[in-house]
Amino acid sequence: MELKNMRTFIYVAELGSFTGAAARLGFSQSTVSFQIKQLEEELQVRLFERIRHTVKLTEQGREVLRYAHQMDKLMEEMQNTLRHEGVPVGHVRLAMADSLCMQLGEGLHGFYEAHPGISLQIITAGTGEMFRLLDHNEVDLVFTLDNHIFNTRYVSVKEERVAVRFVARPDHPLAQKGRISVAELTEYPCLLTEKDMSYRRLLDEELSARSMELKPILEMGSTQTLCRIVEQGAGISFLPDYVTEPGVRAGRLARFEVEEFKLSVWKQLFCHRDKWVSPQLQCVMDYFTEV
Repeated sequence: MELKNMRTFIYVAELGSFTGAAARLGFSQSTVSFQIKQLEEELQVRLFERIRHTVKLTEQGREVLRYAHQMDKLMEEMQNTLRHEGVPVGHVRLAMADSLCMQLGEGLHGFYEAHPGISLQIITAGTGEMFRLLDHNEVDLVFTLDNHIFNTRYVSVKEERVAVRFVARPDHPLAQKGRISVAELTEYPCLLTEKDMSYRRLLDEELSARSMELKPILEMGSTQTLCRIVEQGAGISFLPDYVTEPGVRAGRLARFEVEEFKLSVWKQLFCHRDKWVSPQLQCVMDYFTEV
């Protein structure tokens, strides 16, 4: 059995496309088709259902994929051991919410000191786009900040509830009240993260259920920049506590509660159920779990 055929099979299975696998591997589509046909003949099973322009694994194909990942993992471990004496080496791709990037740096220097052969590529995206990338094997992990997600296609490596609250300058009228009604929010200018992005989407859905909405004077992806602008007295914002904590501790920001307004927001780290965990990927997962 040709190992190259098994590797091609993994790419077709994860990308759901013969064309995509050919482009990723630098082969012609006919070469990919031939390798898959050869593998099917050797195993005497049908690996894919080809319906119109879609490619889906058969039940036997899913079982073969599990073994293919194990074989690929063993091959890479052997190569790493021979080349680097067991030191994890490789590239890990991570999709994550923009506001979580600031937490990535906690302990990152220590991680690179412990694992100098591992490099990270960070892609910021909305939750839907993150899982699209994960499903197409364009990233290895996704780190979301959203409502609690459960899907049997994904393995939850780590999850943690996150507090998200309204903030303003300490001398802002709403901050001085301490606790306000939802209706009072609409009377003041607000600065928010981009529409449809994680907790901003949850905020809009909560307000919509009450037939209300906020009309922000500014929308942007950078939560740190939003904090700085709010500190200057431009209005109110709705941000995770870990983003606003430095400003609150320094007395530049104040949090205030909104009556009968509770959102459940979670940080969750996922990998795909069918993704085999390489030594370098395991190191990154361990880092996030510890941090």
